[in-house]
Parts: sequence; C-alpha cells; structure tokens
Amino acid sequence: MIKILKTTLLLLILSLQAISQNNSIDGIIAIVGNKTILKSDVETLMLQYKSRGETHGENLRCFVFEELLYQALLVNQANVDSIEVSDNQVEGELDRRMSMFEEQMNGREAMEEYFNKPFSKIKDHFRDVVKDQILSQQMESQITQDIKVTPKEVKTFFKTLPKDSLPLVESEIEIAQIVIHPVIKDSQIKKIKKSLKEYIDRVKKGEEFGFLASLYSDDVASAANDGDLGWVRRGDLVPEFAAAAFELEKEGELSKIIKTEFGYHIIQFLERKGERIHIRHILKIPKALSSEKRKAKTTLDSIAKIIRNKEMTFEEAAIRYSTDEETNKSGGIVINPYTGTSGFKSSQLDAATNYILKQMNAGEISQSYESRSMKGKPEIKIIKLINKTEPHIADIKTDYQLISDMSKQKKKDIIVSNWIKKVQKTTYFKIDEDYRNCNFKYKGWFSK
Repeated sequence: MIKILKTTLLLLILSLQAISQNNSIDGIIAIVGNKTILKSDVETLMLQYKSRGETHGENLRCFVFEELLYQALLVNQANVDSIEVSDNQVEGELDRRMSMFEEQMNGREAMEEYFNKPFSKIKDHFRDVVKDQILSQQMESQITQDIKVTPKEVKTFFKTLPKDSLPLVESEIEIAQIVIHPVIKDSQIKKIKKSLKEYIDRVKKGEEFGFLASLYSDDVASAANDGDLGWVRRGDLVPEFAAAAFELEKEGELSKIIKTEFGYHIIQFLERKGERIHIRHILKIPKALSSEKRKAKTTLDSIAKIIRNKEMTFEEAAIRYSTDEETNKSGGIVINPYTGTSGFKSSQLDAATNYILKQMNAGEISQSYESRSMKGKPEIKIIKLINKTEPHIADIKTDYQLISDMSKQKKKDIIVSNWIKKVQKTTYFKIDEDYRNCNFKYKGWFSK
C-alpha cells in the first residue's frame, strides 16, 4: 500500500531549498479534484528518498508521483466527505514540527538566516501541508479502520507465499533478571556533592561550564557536546530536573545540586523561547564501593543457587529480592522500551549482558555480573535466558504475529486499491502527459 506522506525534518529542509533555490522547477503537473501537484513536490520527495538510499529502480520519479496522486486523492475525498480538521489540531502539529525543526537547525535565528525567510513565512508555507497530511491520515484511517484477519486467513495467506519471498527473521532474545543495586555509602554521595560544588565555584570564577561537563560529566552522550541538552520542554524532563531547570532565568545562571533517578546534577541555563529552554548539565552517578559490589554479587550467587536447587522459582526470587522496580513485580521479565515487548535484538542489550548470554542456553541462570541499566545506573544482576531464536526464514509456527501482520497488510492493499478505483471514477483528473508512460501500481489515472 502506498504510505501516507509525513513531513520529516529532512523534507522540511529539502522543500524549502527547492522553493528558495530553484523556482524554475515549479509548475503544475497534476490536478486531483481541487488539489494541485507541483513539479517541485516531486523533486523534493525524490531528494528525500535518495537521501535514504531508496531508488525504487529506475522508476523513482513515477513512484513518487503516484504517492502524491494518492495523497491528493485522499485529501480531496476527505473534503468531499466533510471530514474536518480543527485549527487547534493543525496549529498543534505545526508547532510541534517547527519546534523540532528549530532544534535541528540550532535555533530560530539560524533557521531564518539559512532560508533567508522570517519564521512566520516558513511556518505559513507548511500550514496547508500539515493540514493536508492530517486530512489524508484521517481519510485513510476511515478506509482501513475495520480491517481484521482471522487465524484461518493467516494460514491461507502463508500457504500462498512463495518460499523465496518469506522474510528473514533476526535472532530475538527474551530474558528475566534479578537485580541488586549495591548500597551507596553516604561518604560516596558527599564526595559527589563536593565535586559538584567545586564545579559551581570554578564556573563562577570564570571557567567554562561546557569544558567541565566534557571532562567530568557521567552523561556520556551530552558530555561529548559540552553537556548541552539542546532545547527542551518541561515534559521532556524528569520532574525534579524540570522544576530546577525552569526556575532559572538568566543566561549562564546555575542551579543548585539536583537529585534525580539518574544521579546528581547541576544545570546551566542558556536561553528561553516560550515554553522551551536551552540548557547544559553535569551529571555525576554515585559509584558503589568494591566491597558493596562484592556483597551484592555474593547475595545474588546465593539466590541463583537456591533457584537451581528448585527451592524457589526465578520469578518468586525476583519478586522477593530484586531491587529493580521496573521488573521485580513481573517476576523479572525485562521489557524492551523500544518495542514494548519482551523480545530484544542483541544490539539492544549492553555489552556485559551480551557476553554472558553467549555462554547460556535457554532456561539457564547466569552467575552474578556487573552491568548498567538503560538509564545508566550501575547494578549487579543475574539473568535467566527465557528464549533465544536463531536467525531463520519466517515460519507460521514461530512467527505467527509477523505472518498475521503481513496478511493484514495485504488485505489493506486490496481495500485501498478498490477504494482508489472507485474514487477515481468520480474525481476530476488532469495529469501531465510526461507521466503517461509510468508503470503505476494503481491503474486508472489516465483512464478518462
């Protein structure tokens, strides 16, 4: 099925470049109902596909043009069916996208300078684009919202698939864990606070906050950028951090030492624009003493022995002993934050866990080892390998959900194809003759 076009940061940049740098490519090449498609629309979208390495053979121009025809058809029919999009919807989505664009371009002034246009003009250019995209999404949702597939349909679909068209399924890993966070002594916290106070004093005496962040911050990602967190909204931050950051008002102003679930921070305020602020921070994560780590490992190895002796199940032990609040109530099952499922690709797990898993079979329990949570918090853990699939060609027994999704997608393709054929008959078209030789997926664009 042709995908509904969504404005990305790259598309924003490319379309503005196309308009501001090459007005000669403009010109109407298609009319669909009351919607027009410009030559620059095709050129812009082609640039976007090429930037992602998608060429669609030698037929990219035709492929892109048909995507634009489909979106125009959706928007036109949405208007015919009186589907409404409120001004608040449009402005909310437009503001969100422009905020992302500002951040990508390092601020509004830089964006205006780059495109030689005031911000209001840039925003005006995309208002109708955003409205059309919301309309097309709502229209397509209305067409496909009731699609379901039964188990019988999934099995029938799988039997019809040629073997050489079945997808390769990557290895997937499911694990459970029991975590003990080593006790952090008060002396360690005092040491961290002392360091952060010293950094505050050094900045007040004239040293660069960013330089100190690059040297001492435990937030590796932001430290590589002098502690810069970019432009953020209150909702982007954990509550304690947000409360401290949004109290700051003056350029260069420093916060007090703030404690969050990640560790201890100091924040430097850079500038504010409406509901967003530009800030830097230095994070120090408390590190447990070696003696406390050894205690945690000894405790976990004892728990593992109890489980292996079948005196307690892994799930029961996780509920009773694990200090990780995100997994202990579920018996230790680890959920992938990227997918919301219990399946992980090896690249999504930390190096220490991957190393341990190489030595394990399904059902086995590891020895204790040191790791870091996905929030960067040091922890000692044991894991149970619940399941690990090998890379394989998709099979309905092991990959039912994948096959079901493919079956549902095919059903969507058929419904969309039938809808296009139906609506083409009642919609006015005028399409440039240069595209007559295109091998379109959906026939009927030139049937009138």
